[in-house]
Amino acid sequence: MQIQDLPYADPGVPDARSGPRFLWWLFRNQLGGQLKSLAWGLLHFASVAALPFCVGVAVQAVVDRSGGRLALAGGLLALACAGNAVGGTFLHRTAITNWITSAARVQQLLARKAAQLGSALTRRVAAGEVVAVSTGDVEKIGWFVEAWSRFTAALVTIVLVCVGLLVYQPALGVVVAVGLPVLALAVLPLLPRATRRADTQREKAGRATELASDTVAGLRVLRGIGGEELFLDRYRRASQEVRHAAVRSARMWSLISAIQVLLPGLLLIAVVWHGVQLARQGRITVGELVTVYSSVMVLTYPLRHFEEIAMAYSFSRPSAERAAGVLSLERATDTAGSRAAEAPSGDLYDPETGLLASTGRLTAVVCGDPDAAGRLAERLGGHPSQEGTAVLLDGVPLDELPLDSARTAVLVQDKDPVLLSGSLRELLDVPASGAVEPREALAAAQCDDVLAALAQGSLDAADPMDARITERGRSLSGGQRQRLALARSLITDPEVLVLDEPTSAVDSHTEARIAQGVRELRAERTTVVFTSSPLLLDRADRVVFLHDGEVAAVGAHRELVRTEPRYRAVVTRETEDEAALNGAADLTDVLAELEEIEEKA
Repeated sequence: MQIQDLPYADPGVPDARSGPRFLWWLFRNQLGGQLKSLAWGLLHFASVAALPFCVGVAVQAVVDRSGGRLALAGGLLALACAGNAVGGTFLHRTAITNWITSAARVQQLLARKAAQLGSALTRRVAAGEVVAVSTGDVEKIGWFVEAWSRFTAALVTIVLVCVGLLVYQPALGVVVAVGLPVLALAVLPLLPRATRRADTQREKAGRATELASDTVAGLRVLRGIGGEELFLDRYRRASQEVRHAAVRSARMWSLISAIQVLLPGLLLIAVVWHGVQLARQGRITVGELVTVYSSVMVLTYPLRHFEEIAMAYSFSRPSAERAAGVLSLERATDTAGSRAAEAPSGDLYDPETGLLASTGRLTAVVCGDPDAAGRLAERLGGHPSQEGTAVLLDGVPLDELPLDSARTAVLVQDKDPVLLSGSLRELLDVPASGAVEPREALAAAQCDDVLAALAQGSLDAADPMDARITERGRSLSGGQRQRLALARSLITDPEVLVLDEPTSAVDSHTEARIAQGVRELRAERTTVVFTSSPLLLDRADRVVFLHDGEVAAVGAHRELVRTEPRYRAVVTRETEDEAALNGAADLTDVLAELEEIEEKA
């Protein structure tokens, strides 16, 4: 796999049982790139390790006044330099390729998992954690994957050099062969502590990221209540905790780096001292002493990769654990689907609550618990956050359909839809049946003032459809964002459209017009609206009242207001004491007020 071939047609099925298993799975899927990197790494490190031998031969040739051997040493030195340059260049290229392709594989896996889980993902994993995994953790995982082949090449080179020194000069080779493993293993006792500190740093960084994400998402509300300074102070404290944790982690790694510098220096001193004694005794030549001395100096370079692989693993293991935790999440229902791909059309029925949404009709659902309403909306869409009885569409269980088919048949718009940045035309460019034009959807969602605001804010856009929308639509009001999201959902024209509080942020007159527009545009389609707004409820063909997770009453809005006290309490925000005091007299006032709003709309 080359960078230009990305993205992967199929990133594969990861082994997400643990962080180390996930890293091993990534390594196996990068085997071709790892072997290339290993080959170029061996050429690079072998060429570097050959330089001391060439220098030793050249020095001994000068001592012996041998021009032929000096020329041979020069030729070998040039060859080693060429191998060093070529091997280093292609080692870097293949290593970076392994890094980018492995990171891209992880990002594709995370994106696929997010698409499978839908809104259930953020119910099970904090949004800040998902952001941290898909950004910083992906880079750390890629770092370890690409560093492994360079470490392997360095290890093989060190072993070969030790064997070569034992053969070339056994008296000094023994010192080097014994000393190098000590250097490589000396930092192992410090790695657990360094890993724990790195884990702490990453955990605190994740909390700070989550806090920042929540603060930015709620900035408009925080400014409204004057709470931005409070959250700013919280983020400052969180960022300071991250800084302190990073300093503690850096201290440990600096200690490891210092040991990696100190111990090779001590080994070099030991080799020189012992070598001088041997040379004075006539047991080795000057050229052999220079060769061994230079070899020890050069070996500090591949030894650095032992520190790097330890650091890479310490940082990537917790990152891989978190990535594996996200990738191991499964839908509460069948992900692949056991039925053939089809698009059933008919009544939508939830056996768990008894909710029935008749085909081609507008059904309003009233539920006193907003969280329970959100979970029911997810279940109606075929992607519940917890296990339960499957919802039936025309008698077909949604969890037995392939995910694409289920989402084509039933579209759920949650109460906090997200607007992506880009032009309005791009925002409305979504998979659709083609039966609903953008202008029809925008008109039904009462977006005329939204188009005017976008055109005024984008002076270079002659057509409002080309006006730019900022990230998450932050330049728009809550009601404007809500209406654009509704228009986007209407354009898709699904067989069943489930709307969770689609007009909670708009005024009553606009809400009345939206209710009429949605009813007319969806005249031949099934629509389910979770709401407690009397305006929407009065325009529904059928109202279903849920109490304690079950259908408690079914009928028209005005009928339920008269006959069902619990329903009236939810719709009118009436407390039990108020209901007892006001009695039936208030019903007349409620209905009169409703008729007055309709006339004004």
